[in-house]
Amino acid sequence: MHAVLLTGHGGYEALEYRTDVPVPQPKAGEVLIRVAAAGVNNTDINTRTAWYSRAVTDGSNAGGAGGFAAAEDRDASWSGVPLAFPRIQGADACGRIVAVGAGVPEARIGERVLVRNMLRSPVGWRPWECWTFGSECDGGFAQYALAPARETYAVRCDWSDAELASIPCAWSTAENMLHRAGVGAETVLVTGASGGVGSAAVQLAKRRGASVIAVAARAKAAEVQALGATRVIDRDADLLAELGAGSVDVVIDMVGGPGVATLLTLLRPGGRFAIAGAIAGPMAGIDLRTLYLKDLAMFGCTFQEDAVFENLIRYIEAGDIRPLVARTYPLSDIVQAQKDFLSKAHVGKLVLIPPGDAG
Repeated sequence: MHAVLLTGHGGYEALEYRTDVPVPQPKAGEVLIRVAAAGVNNTDINTRTAWYSRAVTDGSNAGGAGGFAAAEDRDASWSGVPLAFPRIQGADACGRIVAVGAGVPEARIGERVLVRNMLRSPVGWRPWECWTFGSECDGGFAQYALAPARETYAVRCDWSDAELASIPCAWSTAENMLHRAGVGAETVLVTGASGGVGSAAVQLAKRRGASVIAVAARAKAAEVQALGATRVIDRDADLLAELGAGSVDVVIDMVGGPGVATLLTLLRPGGRFAIAGAIAGPMAGIDLRTLYLKDLAMFGCTFQEDAVFENLIRYIEAGDIRPLVARTYPLSDIVQAQKDFLSKAHVGKLVLIPPGDAG
């Protein structure tokens, strides 16, 4: 089959497009999926570049092209466990089941499915533990992918394959942050609102009845507002001057870096701060008095309860949400797709399409 192999941590040279990779065979409890589309995500790039290594203190985009020289392989995955190479990445996978392993009903063959990107079955469904599809196991950057049957969800909708492939990683990350922070009909600030996670968070927060203030580049303001934001503020603006201290109930942050201190100041007493990324850098200096004197709650969001992905399937089938696909690429153009992703010139998701015939 055709697949992209990650041969080690590093720059684009670590991505090897191959046409002679064996098609995997499903074991007990697994399904084999003919991948129709696979989204591009920060976690794929961060894993390639070894940004998760604690030796790295730069923003994640800084090493996008060449990797991070300071990184150490021993802790360069999000879980802190060294990766096994070669690895087929791809946290997103939309496709159809074409074969099943022992114990999986053959009636599932032909289902159009999404794979939950934060897999719980490989670690025995223990709380706070999970594998990332495309990191601790092979993922969706190939013509075929294996997945646990219990975490492969049939989806009934009229969406394109590219739209469905936009959902697993970005939308589950956004829904998880809102779920953990208990977002309802209140004022929510979303940073990085033009990206995959941010644009999902805008829609999902609005769905929960929130008034959404989005932070994005001025050139993208109209598109972000069309997603449901009540107000869009330029990412280079002085947020404290624009909004005032104590004006926001919840912050949904994908950016991190030195701006976190200001975001905490924006929160009202009893406010909540949820974070699932650090594009601007993993180090943030904050005044702990702001945290405890205002009784703030902070949520680091990676592990996802089962309800999070199940909610997304329900939202899709009910027609409550619709992702924005900025562009699609052939799987062989993965390097260009990642370059475009890092340029941040788009709104929504970039999606890879594997070739139609098996190699």
